[in-house]
Amino acid sequence: MTSAPGRRSSTFTRLLRHGFTDPSAAERLLDGPELVPVRDDPVLLDALGATADPDLALHGLVRLLEAQTTATDRQEVLDTLIAAKPLRDRLLGVLGASEALADHLARHAGDWRALVTYEARDLHPGLTEFEDGLAGVTDPVSLRVAYRRCLLSIAARDVCGTTEVSETAAELADLATATLRAALALAEADAPEDAALCRLAVVALGKCGGHELNYVSDVDVIFVGEAVEKGDGADEDKALRAATRLASHMMRICSENTVEGTIWPVDANLRPEGRNGPLVRTLASHRAYYQRWAKTWEFQALLKARPVAGDLDLGEEYVAALRPLVWQAAERENFVADVQKMRRRVVENIPTAQVDRQLKLGPGGLRDVEFAVQLLQLVHGRTDPSLRSGTTLDALKALAVGGYVGRADTAQLDAAYRFLRSLEHRIQLYRLRRTHLVPEDEAELRRIGRSLGMRNDPVTSLTREWKRHATVVRRLHEKLFYRPLLDAVAQLAPGEARLSAEAARERLVALGYADPGAALRHLEALASGVTRKAAIQRTLLPVLLGWFADSADPDAGLLNFRKVSDALGKTPWYLRLLRDEGAAAENLARVLSAGRLAPDLLMRAPEAVALLGDGEAGGLRPRSRAHLEQEILAAVRRADGAAQAVTAARGVRRRELFRTAATDIIGSYGTESQPAEADQGALVDLVGGAVSDLTAATLAGTLRAVVREGWGDTLPTRFAIIGMGRFGGHELGYGSDADVLFVHEPRDGVDEREAAEAAGKIVAEMRRLLQLPSADPPLLIDADLRPEGRSGPLVRTLKSYEAYYRRWSLVWERHALLRAELVAGDEDLGRRFVELIEPLRYPAAGLDEEAVREIRRLKARMESERLPRGTDPKLHAKLGPGGLSDVEWTVQLMQLRHGAREPGLRTTRTREALAAAQAAGLVSEQDAATLDEAWVLATGVRNAVMLVRGRAGDTFPADPRELAAVGRYLGYGPGHAGDMLDAYRRTTRRARGVMEELFYGGS
Repeated sequence: MTSAPGRRSSTFTRLLRHGFTDPSAAERLLDGPELVPVRDDPVLLDALGATADPDLALHGLVRLLEAQTTATDRQEVLDTLIAAKPLRDRLLGVLGASEALADHLARHAGDWRALVTYEARDLHPGLTEFEDGLAGVTDPVSLRVAYRRCLLSIAARDVCGTTEVSETAAELADLATATLRAALALAEADAPEDAALCRLAVVALGKCGGHELNYVSDVDVIFVGEAVEKGDGADEDKALRAATRLASHMMRICSENTVEGTIWPVDANLRPEGRNGPLVRTLASHRAYYQRWAKTWEFQALLKARPVAGDLDLGEEYVAALRPLVWQAAERENFVADVQKMRRRVVENIPTAQVDRQLKLGPGGLRDVEFAVQLLQLVHGRTDPSLRSGTTLDALKALAVGGYVGRADTAQLDAAYRFLRSLEHRIQLYRLRRTHLVPEDEAELRRIGRSLGMRNDPVTSLTREWKRHATVVRRLHEKLFYRPLLDAVAQLAPGEARLSAEAARERLVALGYADPGAALRHLEALASGVTRKAAIQRTLLPVLLGWFADSADPDAGLLNFRKVSDALGKTPWYLRLLRDEGAAAENLARVLSAGRLAPDLLMRAPEAVALLGDGEAGGLRPRSRAHLEQEILAAVRRADGAAQAVTAARGVRRRELFRTAATDIIGSYGTESQPAEADQGALVDLVGGAVSDLTAATLAGTLRAVVREGWGDTLPTRFAIIGMGRFGGHELGYGSDADVLFVHEPRDGVDEREAAEAAGKIVAEMRRLLQLPSADPPLLIDADLRPEGRSGPLVRTLKSYEAYYRRWSLVWERHALLRAELVAGDEDLGRRFVELIEPLRYPAAGLDEEAVREIRRLKARMESERLPRGTDPKLHAKLGPGGLSDVEWTVQLMQLRHGAREPGLRTTRTREALAAAQAAGLVSEQDAATLDEAWVLATGVRNAVMLVRGRAGDTFPADPRELAAVGRYLGYGPGHAGDMLDAYRRTTRRARGVMEELFYGGS
């Protein structure tokens, strides 16, 4: 085969054409002594070229021939290879796909004969054939050799296409079953006295239990043990100890490394209590655990339980005892949420660098298919025994036959699952290592692609097919659960099986719907018909139903979506928004199912749904105060009269309240593309600033409208509005009143009485217009923090304020002035008012002891007198221990005492003042963090209560669904409302301790 220097031989060219990537090395091997008798036989080269990796197959063949001990043996291999096509295809197919099995043949040169047999029973062997193949093993080493010999035949049928992927997986599970039986027999032979004491059943879970095993996978098992003779407790204890020794020994036989390597790990961690629980339990102990303590995922794991080794009668008793509990799992509270949460947790735990290559656990991977199918089985298998298969593809087929999954979706998912499993098999077969990562190396991708029949550009073809199937799975795995709900109430394709009404109700209950009948009626109204609206909604609803189910109140989400759809369904932009703008549909689902406030605001003017999109009208970030004032004042100028102007201002306020609430909800819940806001303080600040700015802009517009209607362009007195309390501190909540002071100053030459009358009329008219019944929420103005409280005049001149504060001001009034800030009206007058009160709220000498005692008395009286009766004080966000009042009074006492000499304390904002106090050394970093955490949490609770209930409140709701919704807003998943309350008590208890030391204890 040699050629002239510098010229490529014809063999070199033929090797390239046959798929060799290193033809020079291949040419040398073909010229070697092992292949001399057949090197010119075209049959050999054609057969090598048909393998996944011709270079690997040729190298493995040469090693096999080198391993033959005699020339006769070598010739027998070659003669059979050339003469017998079935052996040729099998042997070279295995050598070209698996380096590990080539290593085995090089060590055990006679095992190639296992591939010669080509009888009918050899084409589809079962458990009996594999038990025969392992018969006669005497130790762990011989077990490994026999196991690999059996594996050779499975791999040969697989790579040659004699068996398809589900048959290969079933054969691997049967081989694993035979191996577990052989390993247990070895363990029993080593300890016959233990075997005599106990009955031990080995129950397979996972892929082995489901008859769908990989080439290399942990084999998940549970052990059940009983005494041979039922007697007293001592016999049972002895039996369990003996069973535990046998089980441990069996696991070691399979898992430990020997000179022949390992088989696979036997994993018993799915047993009750996991690694912390006993390895072997009695049947009664298993039953008691699953009845009392088991979590949802543990029942999901039992779905594939199958006795495989040991005492099979005991194994069957175990399955029969626990199977009813498995099919009751869907009745558990938060069942669907728990299953989906577990799936999300699996994805979140994948290292970032591996997510895109994870074939099993990543998005669009095998686990997505398996989880979706198991979820449907657990929901509907309660009433339909035909769904109770442990094998994924069989269960998927049964779901389609029963109408639980659409036929087209089933076909796509079946094809995707088969492809992904085939890809997984080929990846693992190469080195017989447990991996689910698609390799990055081009040579490996080329070998895998060719093994799957992709001969033209295998790397590109494989990558394209993999991504296509993963996309199908990602799109279908949630739709699979929700789509048939629509088919149950809408027009179906001819011949399509329909989900029964009862099955649809079962599924809705599992999703958390309290009124499945009403939900089905809503779905029917939304999805029925042949209109463009119905068609688009049929496409959207499967995804929307999933998002609604992820909330605390799916019923409200679906009802509110129907209301919005009824109001806007005929407007083209609405349907286009939901269909084309990726974020809009999910944002809408979150907003509609998070509580009452945001949907109520939206229903009053549904066109505000445009804010939820990505387009020009979208944008959830609250607008600046200047922008808001500009819009409102422009509307006032265009209006015909004050009433119309204030109606326009209130409309802007309603729309912007919705924008802020939507931003808050979406930030708290997170979306598929944007995780939830980790900093609760940032959300609290955003809401407080946005609502305060919006209130200020609304008051500015209302003031302008009233003045314009009553006096034209010039009012006889300068007029300013001073924000107080949370308003002045930029900390308003959704349901807060606007605490204010009104101040005026007569213009030159204007009679004081005329000026006072004008100012009074302005205040009265503003309050009236902002509270008129309308579709927009009222804005209540509260002036009770004025001098003399409710007994004093509503509006005073600047001079009157100055005289009052100089002679009569009380400690509580100076305290209240800490939050005073101009919010609307004459800027110069407002600035002079603030200058007037500076010495009062930041006294140069600080506070004397009598003033400090008075503040402490006021605080103590407020704690004892103002808490509503029947309220748990520890859960009152405003007045309870460690709540808003505790933190704010602590910070404000520091401002009164030290504000004159610490400029940073001269702010109306609580968190800003607390940070300044820490910077000034007035409070430790740890204490400041404790107070800040409690203030943010209490404010978040108040915001959540308003969002959920649609009305203001300072305590956690008593209604379980409302409480769960508050928990969801605060980051607590389904079933964790108790954890939320415990965390609140812990946080506020720490804050109260700090408050008592700083407020009551300090000098």
